[in-house]
Amino acid sequence: MLYATNPSQQSVITSKIKYYMNISKYRKLTLIVPFTLMLGLGACEKDFEELNTNPNVAEVPTPSFILTNALESTIDRQFGVEASMDGGDIIVQHMAKIQYPDEDAYFFRTTTYQNIWNGFYAQGLEDFNLITKLGVEQKNPNYQAVGLIMRAYTFSLLTDIYGDIPYSDALRAKEGVLQPKYDKQQDVYKGILGELKQATTLIDPSGSDISGDILFDGDMTHWLKFANSLRLRLAMRIIDADPATAEPIIKEVLASPATLFQSNADNAQLVYRSAAPNNNPINENRKTRDDHRVSKTLVTKLTALKDPRLAIYAEKPEAGGDYVGVPNGIDAETANGLGLSKTSRLGRYFTRGEAPGVLMTYAEVLFFKAEAIARNRGLATGDAAATYNAAIRASMEQFGIEPAAITTYLAQPAVAYNAANYKQSIGNQKWIALFQQGLEAWSEYRRLDYPNDLKPGPEAALTKLPTRLRYPGNEQSVNLANYQAAVANQGADNLTTKLWWDKF
Repeated sequence: MLYATNPSQQSVITSKIKYYMNISKYRKLTLIVPFTLMLGLGACEKDFEELNTNPNVAEVPTPSFILTNALESTIDRQFGVEASMDGGDIIVQHMAKIQYPDEDAYFFRTTTYQNIWNGFYAQGLEDFNLITKLGVEQKNPNYQAVGLIMRAYTFSLLTDIYGDIPYSDALRAKEGVLQPKYDKQQDVYKGILGELKQATTLIDPSGSDISGDILFDGDMTHWLKFANSLRLRLAMRIIDADPATAEPIIKEVLASPATLFQSNADNAQLVYRSAAPNNNPINENRKTRDDHRVSKTLVTKLTALKDPRLAIYAEKPEAGGDYVGVPNGIDAETANGLGLSKTSRLGRYFTRGEAPGVLMTYAEVLFFKAEAIARNRGLATGDAAATYNAAIRASMEQFGIEPAAITTYLAQPAVAYNAANYKQSIGNQKWIALFQQGLEAWSEYRRLDYPNDLKPGPEAALTKLPTRLRYPGNEQSVNLANYQAAVANQGADNLTTKLWWDKF
């Protein structure tokens, strides 16, 4: 909850909020709220009001202030060290570690599992849940819709990282639910798909305004496109596991293209600002650390394809020469021996303070449409090859690649759509397009199984890439019975247990 602890602090916070809200529609707000996070009670909300209540100050939750902080904290967490830099980006071999390579060999720290879990549950979901309730109480269905959309989005990240998770019992500590049950992943998906559908029925572009929206600046038509594009993503994710649920949703959203992303201008992304604390988390990390390099896997593939995005994704070594990627899963001595100045850092496009945090893109929508056509189940009409090419073009335009270079790239036989194996074509190109969207790239790799030549490094703890992360240790301490039930349903709590939707 975003409350001050004394009148003077309240005045300062109010002034800062007005300042940040006025100078830019994308400006982030960082509120420092002193409270003690008592996490570990099964990812449930805690009674933060009691910890933060000043009896001398009237405290009324303001959805605009809460929304700003909730969007910021969730997107920061998604692109932070644990979830992306040392998580999805490394697992899917977009990036590698040149120092402290434990994660690159799948020796994840216990704090990694805990911080991802705590961060999403106790920060973003806590606030999005409140925004949804305030939308109802204040008779503003647009706030309610935004809360539901971001609840669904955040739960989708959690379930795709861990599998079965607390969902129906989560965020219910005030009701006395301190040890929430874990819902099966299929039930989580049905739930969040239902929330997204509900949100689309609530959105009224000509209705009550919302503020504090640093994602779409209160544009509810944009939120509608995001909700339906996200429905497409999640339905395609489960199409092999639950076609009865997925296919009607895919047909519905693809039959109304105007309610989906239609260009890169629709991309769901938080445009950060250059100065701290409003800068991109990668930019902040690089101020004091230099652990990461572009993966040799990525450099090799993009070089072979003469992909012009390589110049965006990577920098040439400081010492000179062409792009040099770092192999994944090597030991610390070998990694250090490659030389900080002799290997390729992440491209400046992504390390700028104002680099966007991307939630979903137009290119993704086109790749999903191409796949829906290719599956030949009456899910969509059109030409799969042409839609696939359009998806690649959208990805390249997203990064400012010139039209002539895109045309040359698409003309290569190695890039041409393979109708006999749509998963290969789409999987390979989507892996490239999702660079620096590590969690989503990892999910699509697990679903499509392409590129099919991603192999663990020589020092890796596994013989294949991880298929999930382990539950945080606190769950075994404070929610043991429900943790054990989840493991009994899903399988062993290890890095190689497949998720429900991962059928191949």
